[in-house]
Amino acid sequence: MGMDVVDYEIKGAEMQFVEVELDPGEAAIGEAGSLMFMDAGIGMDAVFGDGRQQQGGFFGKLLGAGKRLITGESLFTTVYTNNGSGKQRVAFAAPYPGKIIAMDLKQMGGMVICQKDSFLAAARGVQIGIHFQQKLSVGFFGGEGFIMQKLEGDGLAFVHSGGTVVKRTLQPGQTLLVDTGCLVAHTPSVNFEIQYVGKIKTALFGGEGLFFAKLTGPGEVWLQSLPFSRLASRIFAAAPQQGGSREEGSVLGGFGTGGLLGGILGGDDE
Repeated sequence: MGMDVVDYEIKGAEMQFVEVELDPGEAAIGEAGSLMFMDAGIGMDAVFGDGRQQQGGFFGKLLGAGKRLITGESLFTTVYTNNGSGKQRVAFAAPYPGKIIAMDLKQMGGMVICQKDSFLAAARGVQIGIHFQQKLSVGFFGGEGFIMQKLEGDGLAFVHSGGTVVKRTLQPGQTLLVDTGCLVAHTPSVNFEIQYVGKIKTALFGGEGLFFAKLTGPGEVWLQSLPFSRLASRIFAAAPQQGGSREEGSVLGGFGTGGLLGGILGGDDE
């Protein structure tokens, strides 16, 4: 199956979506739950894995789907095919605030490695697999950086990042230390290792972990300012743990139903 060459437009600021234009017969694949809208002439089909024709019949497809499961994704993706006679559009929305990155795999040598939950959508023909980092220490200490997704092909793929995204081009031998959660993607030529930060008090009192991702060029890396794991932990910390409401930053809240001042002003003066 050849690659579909699609046109696209990324819209929005903090909460973006990508609108893909399909010619008759063209198709795009989307992550489960990412669809925003589509024209009436587009047909949907849920498939095992990434929608690419697998070798080995059912067992080949099952293997491809199993690889997706390892990376934390659904067993299925959805293929959106233009069954009409004219151009049709389908849109995929980002799951949380951030930026959508359009990656032309053909210009990257046919492959890019990205965080396991960052894939959003792609042109039909892009293969989604798993990439294990070579060094075992990455698995023990790297957290998010151990099992990553591998996008292969020569078509367009759309990857989502949290917060603001920055692209860095590393020269041969140039090294960058990154929090493991802040790494969105990198080209295969970039070497990924785990770097020990230093003294134990850095981890205990500095609020950072003991280990960073050590990225060494040559190649390109994409970084995000707000990993979803960091956003989720802040939301969980701010949420009421015992039920009820919590009025953040208010002297009226935090002390029972009406708060301390609420009780005083309400006439609790027995």
